[in-house]
Amino acid sequence: MLVNLLTGLPVILLCLVVQALFIALGMRLYLRFRPYTLGPNSVLPDILLLSAVMLLLMFGNSLQIALWAWLFVLLGEFDSVATALYFSAVTFATLGYGDLVLSESWRLLSGLEAANGILMFGVSTAVMTAAVGDIFKNNLRHLQRKQP
Repeated sequence: MLVNLLTGLPVILLCLVVQALFIALGMRLYLRFRPYTLGPNSVLPDILLLSAVMLLLMFGNSLQIALWAWLFVLLGEFDSVATALYFSAVTFATLGYGDLVLSESWRLLSGLEAANGILMFGVSTAVMTAAVGDIFKNNLRHLQRKQP
């Protein structure tokens, strides 16, 4: 069990760094282009900005899935990178189909990845919720100004 924890911990820490990096990039992107969406008819710019931030966060999560898959390949758990990526994506997203499992000696790593994944998707969701909330408030202000 300790070996699993010590093996998974560096990947978890690397995932935290990747997540922080992509959140920082997403926030910078949002703040840089937000002024262009402040007009009264800003539906398309709002959609484009939210989509760009979402894609950036998804890319960061996909990179984290690839990091876990790389670990599984290094440990010899899967014969192909494609299989490792599939298992990692299913585990990171906490779907857990069960069609592929790790060997008994490394099984705890799948739980660590799932815990890591649900936290990272949660943080990504929080960032998107904040962005949507900001856009909602701006659009509400525009509507209130139009009303007598």
